[in-house]
Amino acid sequence: MNQLIEKDISCPYCGENITVLIDGSVPHQEYIEDCQVCCRPIEFVVFIMDREVKVEISTDR
Repeated sequence: MNQLIEKDISCPYCGENITVLIDGSVPHQEYIEDCQVCCRPIEFVVFIMDREVKVEISTDR
């Protein structure tokens, strides 16, 4: 069963607050998703442990 978790983040490029969906069934994830506002690529590193979701974001350098 896929569990999608909503997380609010601030885009590192334009500063807008956006909501992203995290797949809660995968404990460690690394991927790139475009900002919903400025369309620039955001690098995501996601860790899920004991129902706690940690999301680290950075720019594509």
